[in-house]
Amino acid sequence: MVIGVSGVNHYAQTAGLVFTTQDHDLFLPPDPANEQRAWHACRREGFDLWCGGEPLGEPMDRVLAEQVVSRRALVRAEGHGLLVDLTLVMAGFAFEDIWPRRRVFKVGEVNVPVASLKDIVASKAAAGRPKDRLFLATHEEALRELGRRRRGWSSAASKKNRRG
Repeated sequence: MVIGVSGVNHYAQTAGLVFTTQDHDLFLPPDPANEQRAWHACRREGFDLWCGGEPLGEPMDRVLAEQVVSRRALVRAEGHGLLVDLTLVMAGFAFEDIWPRRRVFKVGEVNVPVASLKDIVASKAAAGRPKDRLFLATHEEALRELGRRRRGWSSAASKKNRRG
């Protein structure tokens, strides 16, 4: 599930509300088998994998996946000019709590699950890192606008669906 600033950008309906970010954060459930699938998918697409500033160890087996999950270690995929963080942590939330509130966006032919805007903003506030506080303070009005637009769109869509 996409989180962080790249997650917020899925909610933007105009270019003026898109935020710059250097990486893309994917929040994964704390499941070793799923972690391994993510690693292999990244490798198939030509990404290099890093953990703790070093290349992810070999073999990328169940034992390594269990160690990464137990430590909630971050694995970074780098390639094609992209940085993708495969994270097992979202400040203030457990994966199973936010998964039911996700939104799915269609990007080309791919369905992309994204954490709710409210959960992303709350997580940034809970993290309390200087860069998160700066992002929230700098973009407070734009984030409010995204929330209003999203609620307005959701309400209109719900009414339309109820009418059939």
